[in-house]
Amino acid sequence: MLKFQRTKLVNIINNNDGTLAVHGTLDDHIYQIEIDMVIGIDDHAIRAIDGKWIRAENSECRRAIPFLKNAIGIKIDSDDFTQHVNKHVGRKACPHFANLIIECCNAAEDAVDMLKFEAAGKDQPDLTFEEYLAGNAPVVPKDKPEARVSVQPDRPEKQATKEKKILEGLNGFCVDLHIHTFPASQCSSSSVDEMLQEAGRIGLDAVCITDHNYVWKTADIHTLSEKHGILVFNGNEITTDQGDMLVFGMHKDVQGIIKLKELKQLVDDANGFIIAAHPFRGFLIFNTNEIGLTVEKAMQRPALKQVNALEILNGKVTERENVFAGKVAAGLGMPATGGSDAHDVAGVGKYATCFDVKIGNEEELVEAL
Repeated sequence: MLKFQRTKLVNIINNNDGTLAVHGTLDDHIYQIEIDMVIGIDDHAIRAIDGKWIRAENSECRRAIPFLKNAIGIKIDSDDFTQHVNKHVGRKACPHFANLIIECCNAAEDAVDMLKFEAAGKDQPDLTFEEYLAGNAPVVPKDKPEARVSVQPDRPEKQATKEKKILEGLNGFCVDLHIHTFPASQCSSSSVDEMLQEAGRIGLDAVCITDHNYVWKTADIHTLSEKHGILVFNGNEITTDQGDMLVFGMHKDVQGIIKLKELKQLVDDANGFIIAAHPFRGFLIFNTNEIGLTVEKAMQRPALKQVNALEILNGKVTERENVFAGKVAAGLGMPATGGSDAHDVAGVGKYATCFDVKIGNEEELVEAL
């Protein structure tokens, strides 16, 4: 089992001016970063933010500080808060800073709830915190100016909305075929335990761990399945001379860049399956007419003859790129899959592949694909 330890610490102080001062640190074997924020109690908005990196192994964290300002104005109680932070800080700068911001703001919400509970307790001394969260606290009358926050809690309603999340209406056995975990994938900012907890919470039937050029031990995969009560399948995202490939059923540890033709031989020998991951990522930055890329021309790419399926729904590319991939798959009559390509908890399950049959192990997954 991969051994790794990460510590997150959040400290919150009431400034007594309608704001909270929030200080957060993230420290693990690779990174050590800190942030300071000011969050409004009434409007739940990030008023100010600053950060610093103390230890980092890549350039992302070092250049992230100016991008932290993109979080100013975001309301921490909004339904799309996590997506906003990941989009404006995580993708543009550093996912580790985004992860720490989210952790700090979750703690700040708890602190606001505690302040509201204390205000409600002035009129109802016997009120318990559980009763308050259940919505049984009275609203403080307007003639009591010392209560600067509304005491009617909105957090339980927000949590209920999140619990329903994205999987309502999907039928079949639904699997997120594409997620990355930290530290096996250095580009990820969430641990395997965090990712699997989220997958179970939103109702996925199974998850495929597809870390970059990293093969999990079968025993560890089984342990994770038992620990989290969700089926976990072993996969791998392998870098080839023709792009990134999701591989299932082949457990050879491939490092560096391999020729796609050689990878196909390895996978065929293992009776495995290859999916071309985000096959047109970056191809549509310019208008397709400007670079002469059409669906017909894309269908002629030699790499597509070496794979078994195309990923046509990927959570990390643009809608245009997904639509284009779907048209290519349809034109070739190739199987199509969807996967979140999640690099943090917020992305898990954005897209999934739903099968008509229940899948119980990796061999059955390959057969179903």
